Amino acid sequence: MLKSTYKCLNISSTLDISKTIAKLPTFDNIVKQIRNNNNTNNNELSSPPSSIPKIQGWIQSMRVMKNVTFIDLTDGSTSTALKVVIPTETTKGNHNTPQKQDPVTVKALKIGQSISITNVLVNKTPNRIQDFELKFTSNSNLNIIGDILPDYPLQKKTQSVKYLRSINPIFKFKTDYFTKQLKFRSFIEYNIHSYLWKSNFIKVTPPIITRNDCEGSNNELFKIVSNTTATKKNANNDITKDVQPEDPYLTVSAQLHLETLLNSTNRTWSLIPCFRAEKSNTTRHLLEFWMLEMEFAFINDLQPLLNFIKDFIIHLTEMAMIENETLLPSYYPPEVDNKDTILKRWESLKNRTNWTTITYDKAINLLLSESRETTNFKFEPKWGNALQSEHEKFLTEKIFNGPVFVTNYPRDCKSFYMKQSSSCSSESRNTHLTVACFDLLVPGMGEIIGGSLREDDPIRLQNEMKRRGMNLNHELDWYLDLRKYGSVPHGGFGLGLERLLSYLFGNHNIRDSIPFPRSAKSQIQL
Repeated sequence: MLKSTYKCLNISSTLDISKTIAKLPTFDNIVKQIRNNNNTNNNELSSPPSSIPKIQGWIQSMRVMKNVTFIDLTDGSTSTALKVVIPTETTKGNHNTPQKQDPVTVKALKIGQSISITNVLVNKTPNRIQDFELKFTSNSNLNIIGDILPDYPLQKKTQSVKYLRSINPIFKFKTDYFTKQLKFRSFIEYNIHSYLWKSNFIKVTPPIITRNDCEGSNNELFKIVSNTTATKKNANNDITKDVQPEDPYLTVSAQLHLETLLNSTNRTWSLIPCFRAEKSNTTRHLLEFWMLEMEFAFINDLQPLLNFIKDFIIHLTEMAMIENETLLPSYYPPEVDNKDTILKRWESLKNRTNWTTITYDKAINLLLSESRETTNFKFEPKWGNALQSEHEKFLTEKIFNGPVFVTNYPRDCKSFYMKQSSSCSSESRNTHLTVACFDLLVPGMGEIIGGSLREDDPIRLQNEMKRRGMNLNHELDWYLDLRKYGSVPHGGFGLGLERLLSYLFGNHNIRDSIPFPRSAKSQIQL
């Protein structure tokens, strides 16, 4: 099939496909050609074109003058729109929509339309922000590909994120800010794949449908119920019900499945959608989100995990910094961080001295000290309770001013599979009740990563399940069996992708870091 496809396209290999894509008339390729920086296979530079046969995209903004009209045109492939100059009165072409076949005039053009223009002249403008513009000439033709209705809600002025959330969701990602966010997400995911491949991780595909409650919180599971209740006759004329797996749920985490594969892969990871039916309707919670999870074999303490995460996050930040001109938007709605703030955050993340590691005990003592002296927390810090969002933000923003690993939480704050701590800090008053785990907290967002060593002793794991009233129907016997056949000390972590993206991109609300957010009390329109 592939060979016949290559023959039809007059290409002979996947390498030729890459060459073909590089020559497609997208704006990024046009810009490379004009700026004379598209290397050919023989390392020679091709001559920049004096004209472009055809451009097509969406009108992002317009400025109509007496003699000429300036159009910002985008096709989504460049960081900024291309500047097109059209004579206001001498435009020719046609509406290319079923409704209209009239000649096109500048007055017919509107923000949001898709258009095509042929035979545009390249005019160098070295003293302007964009070092070239495309000019409509007597040989050019303008066609409207897709018109818009009069109620089109996006205009040249900057709209707030709150407004964009309130309108029809088909429009939000037509804005430069959210288009750039899509590109930023794609860029981060690409670099995740690249970094983990080079680090000898094997990517796997765990199931979405499962019987496992990985976090041990039954009230946060989405149960799958078939809407087919009809019965039917089988080959023996017996009445049977439609088949459905027993107690199927949408997964809350891939971790248990990753552990299943770890004994043959050494290092494994996945990036899949996860689902939690929690009622929290905050800027940090979604019902459906993407979780990056990793498992490491042959580790006996937390430090290797902490070191890896620090290197990993710093690498992603460094890659984003290199490409910041193409990744970051040209405008910022009033509720989000601007470019200067984002770049300062990235620089701070890259500085390893800004990263801190403390125990849960120390975190509680610091919070109690602050609570007694100056700060009134809504939730009083108390040993044995989970850290609240206000506690996490206070630690990262007021005390340490940077990322903070908090380790060795009380076991009842965490999941059943975590290994009990073999040693704790000297200030611990409840050494026997802590587990070898950690959360990574960052300023402005709080927790973005949680991880631990996994209990590899089957007896201890079974006792912990029994203490929590788990595995009463032996549904997790297979998980215990993993510890009985060549198990090794191991650990891992999960990273909420939308939280990381919100933190790096500076939008403060993870609902804006996923194209189609599903959250508590939200309406699903798409």
